[in-house]
Parts: sequence; C-alpha cells; structure tokens
Amino acid sequence: MPSFDIVSEIDMHEVTNAVDKARKDLGNRWDFKNVDADIEQDDKGVTVSAEQEFQLEQLIDILRMAFASRDIDGRALSESGESKAGKLVKQHFVLKQGLETDMAKKIVKMIKDAKLKVQSSIQGDKVRVTGKKRDDLQTAIALLRETELDVPLQFNNFRD
Repeated sequence: MPSFDIVSEIDMHEVTNAVDKARKDLGNRWDFKNVDADIEQDDKGVTVSAEQEFQLEQLIDILRMAFASRDIDGRALSESGESKAGKLVKQHFVLKQGLETDMAKKIVKMIKDAKLKVQSSIQGDKVRVTGKKRDDLQTAIALLRETELDVPLQFNNFRD
C-alpha cells in the first residue's frame, strides 16, 4: 500500500553553513566595523548579539537571509527570548526539529476533514499517511503545502 511520512527536520550541516555565511556577511558590512556583534551556534539553536537594538534587528535579517540562501525554512527558527547582558543585547533562536504532538494532531485532523481516501497516523515525531492510490497521497501533499502552518514540513519515505 502506498505511503509517505510527514516530518519537520533540519539539516544541521546546512545550518552550520548558513551561520558561517552570516558571520562572513557580518564581517563584510561597513556599518558593523568596530562594533561588538556576533552570531553563535550551539547544539539547540543560534544566538545573535549586538550592542544596540537596531543592530540586533539587522543581524537577525542577515541570519534569515543566510538561511534562505541555504534553502532552510525561516519558520525553523523560533525566538526563545531576548536578554540584555552588560552592554550587549542578545536574542536566542531555537531550531525546531520534529513535529510536536499538537501539530501532528492538527495535521491528522486537516487530512480527515478534507475527506481524502487516505489514513493518517502519528508515529513519534512524524505522521504516516497511507492510501490505496498514489494520486490520493499526492492530493494530501498538495493540501498540506497550501496550508500555512508555523513549522516547515518535508515529505519523505514515499513508497508505492
């Protein structure tokens, strides 16, 4: 029986490349010369720091553009709070990996409400969709691509 999985994953190697590109762009910007500003990556996310609030906003734009150039969805970055430490303003972004239970339930409900001839089930941090015809599965993928969810979705493990 044909099936596919709906997941929300980020290639961490691409994230590292995007952060490196953002750092390089930061070094090339003349308006950031002699300014204490930095973009740092850790296991769970990315931290952006600058001296002023408007500089922080510009750094976030640089980071988002670097993510877009590496084909990483900007919705994968989730703000986890801003802090002021000494003379620096910091913003930490958490990288969203996997589908949370609430989002998975929402996806299953959307598929059922569309009355497609497919079955969907939650399996850990992914949703498996099965159906008798390949066309039904492709209709389900088209439905999910049209909707605006706050997480990036990928469709993999497509089997006939």
